[in-house]
Amino acid sequence: MASAATMKGAETILLVEDEESVRRVVARMLEHAGYQLISAANGVEAIALVDRYAGTIDLVVTDVVMPVMKGPAMVAQLCEGRPGLRVLYLSGYTDATVSQNGLLDARANFLQKPFASEALTRKVREVLDEPAATA
Repeated sequence: MASAATMKGAETILLVEDEESVRRVVARMLEHAGYQLISAANGVEAIALVDRYAGTIDLVVTDVVMPVMKGPAMVAQLCEGRPGLRVLYLSGYTDATVSQNGLLDARANFLQKPFASEALTRKVREVLDEPAATA
């Protein structure tokens, strides 16, 4: 099991969450672990932010089901301009429900809400440390 020190990071994370209170709590958890955050309230806002952001985005942490644009559709658009983008999906729905309803590929990185700070930072570190996907 990873220690709290090994779960810390300095990477840049795009956090996309439509519920403001959840977005603030998750942002606080990630910032406390040392990550740099860019936050958006929905997929359209996230795409606009990424279009203007010249730096590297190491990970997208996004809700699956959001108004305006669902997380997977947003990620597909983001990956057009930034191929190989790493993604962690969050949802109040169970992993099985999300994949069975076609909302998310069963192989996608997923964390069910609610979660503790340690579970989030462990999963973020795990996704960031995965070997890069090859085309």
